[in-house]
Amino acid sequence: MSEGKPEQGRSERSSIELAAATRRAAGLFALPDREILEVAGEDRTRWLDGMLTNDVKLLAPGPERSGCRALVLTRKGGIVADVRVWLRAGAFWLETDAAAIPGLLAHLRGLVVADDVELASLERSLALFALEGPAAPEVLARATGRALALADGAVADVALGGTAGTVAAYGASGEPAFRLAFPVSGASSAAEALASAGAPLGLVAGTPEAFEILRIEAGTPRYGAEIGESVLPAEACLEAAIAFDKGCYTGQEIVARVESRGQVRRHLVGIRVVGGPAPTSGLRVEAAGATVGEITSGCISPACGAIGLGFVRVPHDAAGTELLVDGRPAAVARLPFAAPRSGVPG
Repeated sequence: MSEGKPEQGRSERSSIELAAATRRAAGLFALPDREILEVAGEDRTRWLDGMLTNDVKLLAPGPERSGCRALVLTRKGGIVADVRVWLRAGAFWLETDAAAIPGLLAHLRGLVVADDVELASLERSLALFALEGPAAPEVLARATGRALALADGAVADVALGGTAGTVAAYGASGEPAFRLAFPVSGASSAAEALASAGAPLGLVAGTPEAFEILRIEAGTPRYGAEIGESVLPAEACLEAAIAFDKGCYTGQEIVARVESRGQVRRHLVGIRVVGGPAPTSGLRVEAAGATVGEITSGCISPACGAIGLGFVRVPHDAAGTELLVDGRPAAVARLPFAAPRSGVPG
């Protein structure tokens, strides 16, 4: 490892090794597949509160409640997008999968009537990064010169490598983590500052494949795989993104109906497969001779071997249930597959 750089070797180290190194120390990942949608205008708070499952009226500047997780739903309760809300001066930022942005924009624009609301993608102006792993807080503290005591989802302004940016306390791995946004013009300098600060702590330069392993190990759903308009929040186990005591929002009636009935017909679960290659999206999941679900994501985990995420029908979704995946023995596993090494929320 050279001075001033994270552990290198994208071509020399496999994504499995990089995922394991991230869980031991930390990993820095560029996120070209993530994007921010800005919501501005005088009516932004009232209007956005009617679009999201969480209560954005309660957000306030500072380290406690300046961000939250929320869902955007169709009137039938399907998931348009799983978003992280960042409170900014004069605006809200919705950070989500880039693939979800076109549908999200079309959905939200269709619900702007006589409201003073402006919607804009920040794709061309901001670059996003993920800093994940138990050493992530120390890496960020060394890079910025100060420790950031942020509650889960909270947002703060930072400066790295002479570039002003924004950081939010959450991630996809289940480890302590931060999502960072910097102007495109200064993104390289900011990333280099993080790399230099993290090198003595074992920071690795991550790959998209390693990030996917970490996501699956944590059981974090992704748009286009586990999230879409055909999926209800309760099916994807995303109740934590819902404020059940807030006012009306699009899709609330269906959410309330599911809550009152207490169950859905299928759930997102973890699946361990015995031996062989990683399970792939679309493979059938069988139990007792019948098809009971489908794999949505899969990988080879450094700690758990061949694992996947998938939707499985009740009652076959219980942990320990024996399954077949593409004819291979498998079983339902509790999520997350990999528990974080630290109790600090990521």
